[in-house]
Amino acid sequence: MQNNKIGILTQKLFPQERKFSLRWLVALSSLPLFGMVAAFGIAPETETRRIPVHTVIENLQLPSITPASNIAGNFWHEEKIQRGDTISTLLDRLNVNDEDITGFLQNAQNSKSLRLLIPGRIVRAQTDSEGNLLGLQYISSSETMLKVEKQGDGFKVSDQAVPLETRVLMKSAEIRNSLFGATDAANIPDNIAMQIADIFSSDIDFHRDLQKGDKFTVVYESFYNKGELIKTGRVLAAEFINNGKSYRAIYFQDRESRSGYYTPEGKNLRKAFLRSPLEFSRITSGFTNARFHPVLKEWRAHRGVDYGAPTGTRVKAVSDGTVAFVGKQNGYGNLIVLQHQGSFSTAYGHLSAFAKNLHKGSKVSQGDIIGRVGMTGLATGPHLHYEFRIAGVQRNPLTIAMPTAFPIASQYKADFSKVAESLAIRLNLLKNTNLASLD
Repeated sequence: MQNNKIGILTQKLFPQERKFSLRWLVALSSLPLFGMVAAFGIAPETETRRIPVHTVIENLQLPSITPASNIAGNFWHEEKIQRGDTISTLLDRLNVNDEDITGFLQNAQNSKSLRLLIPGRIVRAQTDSEGNLLGLQYISSSETMLKVEKQGDGFKVSDQAVPLETRVLMKSAEIRNSLFGATDAANIPDNIAMQIADIFSSDIDFHRDLQKGDKFTVVYESFYNKGELIKTGRVLAAEFINNGKSYRAIYFQDRESRSGYYTPEGKNLRKAFLRSPLEFSRITSGFTNARFHPVLKEWRAHRGVDYGAPTGTRVKAVSDGTVAFVGKQNGYGNLIVLQHQGSFSTAYGHLSAFAKNLHKGSKVSQGDIIGRVGMTGLATGPHLHYEFRIAGVQRNPLTIAMPTAFPIASQYKADFSKVAESLAIRLNLLKNTNLASLD
């Protein structure tokens, strides 16, 4: 505008025809004049042909702008830990000056948390405008937050409990190749995937039964701190559609703190015995009366099931029981035998290691880790040899009917129904949408 003046031009329209005035009215009302929008109304039979036009110019004073570098104050910065990061490189990215980086490293050199930098976690640092470090926060575990505060010429380092916010997440996925492949694609944590496999392990053999196109929906707990995911919790409800058949699970804890997963009708999903002692693997040799032994080079009965898996893979107790034997035994190599209720027992051979403090007479619960896959004894490669015995006689664990556990106690059925109804609504909500996840 003339003379470098800043002005506002306001005028009443002098329309020569209605279409022309309407276009100007629309154009002007769409301009962002200080965020104000004007609405106009014209009464019927109002004369609009001879409206005078007035031009008004008003000078405005612009506020002075202060450069950001001159603003005093303290600032919080945050950076995500990357692979290969050290605390020094992190502090540099957090705009901490070199002098305070050196001083901090000297004061916090004995901190275990700072030696455990987990990729993906967030480190927050408070600095002033000159880059002096005033404080630092880093959640190094699901329970502990490292807190650093500037004190004099040094820093005070302490561990504090992490304040967590609980959120319930709902996600669904479709099997293309494997369960873990599907959960990775849907950004479902591995911990939740393992729980899904464990929950449905009595009805679905995840070694043999999965098919392309199978679908599942899961409702689970997640725990956050300031928007950062710290850990995942328990699966609250899940549905797995395997080969067109739907299986549902609802988590319930009664007033006596007994908990488990049940069908929507209250039937306990937990069998007295799991179908498999491994979460994921492949069957390399089944139960048969005639198999050519790869080491002995002769035909003989194979009275168990061999699960091929990498050395170190976790081996679970398939049921509650007592350790009847733990140690080396002939071709079994490192062997564990568990005695269960009644005449049932199970055996786990070729192990590379036993669980810590496991000994004869130890009590174990279903799902407890009792050892690790290996290739001790007569074995040509790492695998688990698993036997299911009734009165000392080996039976095929893949085909024998497994006894079930107890259902919901009658006095808690009303409580269970309320929980089941609420969680079923969540499952149905995601099932009936095209979304992959809901918060």
